[in-house]
Amino acid sequence: MMRYLTGSTARNTALACALAVLAAVPAGAQQPGGPAGAAPPEGTRLPSAPPPTGLSESVAAVVNDDIISTYDLAQRMRLLIATSGIQPTQENLPQFQHEALVSLVDERLQFQELRRVEREQKIDILADEDEVNEEIDGMAEGNNMSRQQFLGYLTSRGINADTLKQQIRANISWSRWIQGRYGSRLRVGDDQIAATQALLAAQASKPQYNIAEVLIDANRVGGMQQAMAGAQQLVSQMQQGAPFPAVARQFSSLPTAATGGDAGWVSPGEVPAEVAGVLEQMRPGQLSQPIAVKDGVYILYLKDKRAGGTSTLVSLKQAAAPLPQGASAEDEAAARTKLMALKPQIKDCATLEATAGKVQGVVAGDLGEAEVSDLAPQFREAAEKLQVGEISDPIRTTAGLHLVAVCGRRNASGGQMDKDQIERRLRGQQLSMIARRYMRDLRNSATIEQK
Repeated sequence: MMRYLTGSTARNTALACALAVLAAVPAGAQQPGGPAGAAPPEGTRLPSAPPPTGLSESVAAVVNDDIISTYDLAQRMRLLIATSGIQPTQENLPQFQHEALVSLVDERLQFQELRRVEREQKIDILADEDEVNEEIDGMAEGNNMSRQQFLGYLTSRGINADTLKQQIRANISWSRWIQGRYGSRLRVGDDQIAATQALLAAQASKPQYNIAEVLIDANRVGGMQQAMAGAQQLVSQMQQGAPFPAVARQFSSLPTAATGGDAGWVSPGEVPAEVAGVLEQMRPGQLSQPIAVKDGVYILYLKDKRAGGTSTLVSLKQAAAPLPQGASAEDEAAARTKLMALKPQIKDCATLEATAGKVQGVVAGDLGEAEVSDLAPQFREAAEKLQVGEISDPIRTTAGLHLVAVCGRRNASGGQMDKDQIERRLRGQQLSMIARRYMRDLRNSATIEQK
């Protein structure tokens, strides 16, 4: 049975360690925003933040007789600060401490379970040093650094390389075990695929949303109240500039955390009802407030939104010769001649505006993307008949004469996933659910004492 025995020793010591590190870093020091920190500007001298002295190391928590020290806790807090992109303050340090302790407890439980399985089944599961270094090399490359530079950057922020390696080893090993134990047993039936295809077809007439997501798992952090409080802190930090992908990688419990929370295009039926209701009210570029769902709290970032249905969307550009509605026949004929001479000079949509801009009395611009059915009648006829890249003859409107170019065309509902894509998504969702339940069971059966 899991039990928490709370006290102030670990909290005060870990916060003191973290505060000592912050005191060593100038207020304007760059906060990394990549998967594990971004490279500082060339020539920047990073401040040194050695482990604080004068603070005795003590026990922060005990997980089934496995000790987590206040040094471990402070180190993980520093790593979270360095990799989340969140600017640390006196107010949000307790949240870093809570997330750091939860992460360390989960890792201890994972390592204990993996070592038990290794002993019983006489197999190797834990990632070796080469695998861990390969992952670090990928992080370093993503930040335009060598491995040595990358680890040196962490060291400059008071972070021992073993702290990062321990986190990476746990992630690799646990994912390998879940995939190995359950991956081959999972069966996504044709009926499940057909049901998903039917759902997607039914949702095709509804708007589609390109989203990034974070889920704070209530069971993992100790309940809905803690999940909501943590989500509110994260929203506040992202509103102040913390990058969504970095926050998602460190705090989200969804499989999309590995890709910075990127969930791609989804329809309302593919997300919880509470999330769908919020998406309907959001605008592209907007960050949501925390959204309570059954298992935790969501945070969304809406990247883009597109219309549903079977309507056709076209992207248009124009070159126009302005004319008043009562212009003389001679003026209209002259404008028409000017546009007809311009038309063959326009090689493609990319050069339309630059080419038209050289002709006196002609203005050019991007009309954006619109549903064909929403266009003015004169433009709609051209949009329906022309192929992508083609340009109309001059079209008369009350504003003048226009050459209209069709620069793109697509179905409003977007591309549908094929059978293999659906199967991969369903398998990923099932594995994620299994992994979360596995961890919940480990927590519930453990004895966890927080000092």
